[in-house]
Amino acid sequence: MSYKVAFRQVMRDYEISRTRADALLEERRAQVYQSVPRVGEIDKELGVLGASLVRSALGGDVSVVDEIRRDINRLKEERLLLLEGFGDLNAVYGCEICSDTGYIQATLEQPGVRCSCLKQRLINEYYSLSNVKEILQDENFDTYDLRLFSDRLIESEGFSPLVNMEQIYRLTTQFVEDFDKEFSNLLLYGGTGLGKTFVCHCIAKDLLDRGRTVLYLTAPRLCKVIEDYRFNRESLTEPDEMLDAVDDVDLLILDDLGAEVSTVVTSAALFDIINQRLISRKHTVISTNLTPTALAVQYSERIVSRFFGSYQIIKFFGEDIRVKKKYGGLRM
Repeated sequence: MSYKVAFRQVMRDYEISRTRADALLEERRAQVYQSVPRVGEIDKELGVLGASLVRSALGGDVSVVDEIRRDINRLKEERLLLLEGFGDLNAVYGCEICSDTGYIQATLEQPGVRCSCLKQRLINEYYSLSNVKEILQDENFDTYDLRLFSDRLIESEGFSPLVNMEQIYRLTTQFVEDFDKEFSNLLLYGGTGLGKTFVCHCIAKDLLDRGRTVLYLTAPRLCKVIEDYRFNRESLTEPDEMLDAVDDVDLLILDDLGAEVSTVVTSAALFDIINQRLISRKHTVISTNLTPTALAVQYSERIVSRFFGSYQIIKFFGEDIRVKKKYGGLRM
């Protein structure tokens, strides 16, 4: 399944949900009308009065408008009394915010925008397509195994990898706990196989479980989305919605920064993404194999200054735990 097909499937699911809710409403309405016929009569009268109200308001007849409104309010009060014990005759949708349309309807103050439920549904679909969702079942804070890390002191660091990962555990779990109270961003750096991506998955899983919107992307994949959108819009393999999500999600996780092929276009877009999320006070977690010095060489001063000025820098060091796990190097 492609991302575009996934988007269409999500919208079809909304349509099915609305149709089901509307059908249930009609069934309940028919039952109420049969039990209390006066409710059906009132609904018809309200429909006629509503049309009259619009015509009178357009005609500017204030006295008639006020009279119609009084009649409408009187009928609504009568209807409310008759419905005691039956409940409101309103459709019950999965999302009461958007009524299972996926969009919050436009008003004079605000254009129509995607509902948070649609944003998360799309992200869930993207996770499913990239197999990340399955990974999160195995890589999360519940499976954070400190036994993989050596307790041997690294003199250049002043403490052991084990102590470092204990600190990282405390910092990242606190990041999740304070997510709704304190704006912060994380930059995880260190060599390959030290647990950076695993920690990113842990953060993603916990926040998804708490109902926050989270998007996980590798830097190479994000750059592909940007390049396709800029130069190959007619044959996009990634969805336009992905770029919207990059700006909108509660947490953006950008993994493996530095592995992408950087161009003028992607570099400018990366700055815009990082800067816009800072302005909007939306959290971002970035992981990279590059040292701070290498970051300063590879990226523009504007990007690097955002990292060192607005992100908590967390260093990973020690042995490659992927190798230890593969060859049974679990420290007991």
